[in-house]
Amino acid sequence: MIDYKYLAQKYDTPLYLYDFEKIENSFLSLKNAFKGRKSLIAYAVKANSNLSVLKHLASLGTGADCVSIGEVKRALLAGIPSYKIVFSGVGKRDEEIEEALKLDILYINLESEAELQRVEDIAAQLGKKARVSIRVNPNIDPKTHPYISTGLHENKFGVEIDTAKKMYLAAKKSNFLDPVGIHFHIGSQLTELEPIKEASAIVADLVRSLHKIDIEIKFFDIGGGLGIKYDNEETIKPYDYAQAILATLKGLDLTIVCEPGRYIVGDAGYFLTKVLYEKKSGDKRFIIVDGGMNDLLRPSLYNAYHKVEVIGKTGDETPADVVGPVCESGDFFAKNRPLPSTSPGDIIVVYSAGAYGFVMSSNYNTRPRPAEVALFKGSDRLIRKRETFEDIIKNEIELMDE
Repeated sequence: MIDYKYLAQKYDTPLYLYDFEKIENSFLSLKNAFKGRKSLIAYAVKANSNLSVLKHLASLGTGADCVSIGEVKRALLAGIPSYKIVFSGVGKRDEEIEEALKLDILYINLESEAELQRVEDIAAQLGKKARVSIRVNPNIDPKTHPYISTGLHENKFGVEIDTAKKMYLAAKKSNFLDPVGIHFHIGSQLTELEPIKEASAIVADLVRSLHKIDIEIKFFDIGGGLGIKYDNEETIKPYDYAQAILATLKGLDLTIVCEPGRYIVGDAGYFLTKVLYEKKSGDKRFIIVDGGMNDLLRPSLYNAYHKVEVIGKTGDETPADVVGPVCESGDFFAKNRPLPSTSPGDIIVVYSAGAYGFVMSSNYNTRPRPAEVALFKGSDRLIRKRETFEDIIKNEIELMDE
C-alpha cells in the first residue's frame, strides 16, 4: 500500500509518484509476449521522459522511440544504446536529422516524400548512408479519441500505400539511404484489437510486395498505442496483441519493433494534490485543490477521465467538481464526481497519471512544475526537484531599461 499522506507531507503537493515495480512488470509482460520472435520493445519516451524512469527501463533492455533530438539525447544519457533508438515525428529540423545520423541510431522514421529528400541531402553532405523506415498510413479507424488518432488519411502522420512504394523505390536507388524498416501507428489508448490486426495485415502485404522487387525490409515497426484502464475500459492482453500481429506476418522473417508508452508507465503513476477548501455556487459543489491543469493537462485537453479519491475519507458522497487555481474554466481534474466531504489539507490522488502527465506540464500562470518521486522496493526517492520561481525566470533576458 502506498502511504499517500506520508509522501504528500514529505515532498509537498502537487506531486507525481511512480511505482517502478509496476513499470517493470508492464514492460516485461510485453517483452515476454514477443519473446518467440526477434523483437525490440522501444519505449515511447514522450509518455514519461524522466531520466530515472528511462534508466530503469534501460536496465531491463528497452529501446527508445523518440520524437525529438532532445528525447534521443535523454535516451542515450539514461544508458539506452544508439542501436536501439528510433527517431520518429512529422517535423524534424535539419540539425536534428544531422545529429541523429552522427549518433548512428537504429533508423529514422520518414513521414513524407519531402522528409525523405531532406534526409538524403543531409546524409550526402555528411558522406553517410542513412538507415530509414517509412511510416505508412493504413487508413484504419483506431476507435479512440480524435486527438490521439493517427492512422487515418485526415491525420498528419505517415503516407498512403502508393506514396510509400514510391518512397521505397527512391530510397533503394539512392546512394545515401538504406530502407531497412516499415512503420505504422494508428493511434493511442487503443482498446480494440481488430483495427490493430487489420492495419498490420495491410502493412505486412506491402512488405511482401517490396520483397518481390528486392527491397529487403528488416524491421516491422508496429508502433504503440496499447490502452490502459482509466475507467471501465476492456484492455488488450499483451499475449493477444502479439498473436494478432504475428498472425499477419506468416512467411516473413522480420524483427518486430513495438513502441509502447502509456501501457508501460500510465497506471504506475499517481498525482497527489491537496484540498484548499470547498466552495458552493447554488447547487454546485467545488473542491478546490492546489494542483492545476498546468500540472496535469489530460482532463482539460481531452476531457479525459481519471479516477480520483480523497484519501482516508468516507461517508456520504455528493457530486463535486475537483478544480484547480489556474485562471481557466478548463482547469479541472473531475466533474460531477461523487466524493465525500473534504477539509483543508486533505489529500486527493488522481490515478493512472504516469503517462502524459508531467511531460505535458507547463509554467502557465507562473506556476512551478511539481516534484517527481520514485517508489521502489518499499522506499521512496526524489527523482526531480520541485521547481522554484527562480527556475522559471532564469532563462529570461534582463529587463530592458526604459
